[in-house]
Amino acid sequence: MAVPALTPDAGRPRSVPLREARTRFTQLVALAELTDTVTVLTRDGDPRPVAAIVPAAAARTAAQARADADRLAAVTAGWARRLDEAHRRGAQRHAAELRAVTAALAEAWAELDRRVPPGTDPALARLRAAHTDLLAG
Repeated sequence: MAVPALTPDAGRPRSVPLREARTRFTQLVALAELTDTVTVLTRDGDPRPVAAIVPAAAARTAAQARADADRLAAVTAGWARRLDEAHRRGAQRHAAELRAVTAALAEAWAELDRRVPPGTDPALARLRAAHTDLLAG
């Protein structure tokens, strides 16, 4: 009795019991290669899948996707470290510049206080009030 050729079923993978897969292994491999058909193998009498015959391109793609994800994670982690380091250096530089500006402002106010006593000039009093937060730090 002739065995009918397997034809691809568009949309869902073909399910074949292991006993039939042993008999038709070469045919199932050719089907996967030529038509990109996935064949799911089940144990005889049990509908749950145990393995699959997939086209080589699909298997490579999954492996490449995992490799790409690993590489992307490594690159992302590297950039995250670089950004954290740049942020830390920027914060240190900002703090140093703020200390320098605050010190220069304190010197300027000390000189102004020496030349014009506090409370004698209303414009200087308003300016001193505007600088209160910097002069207190």
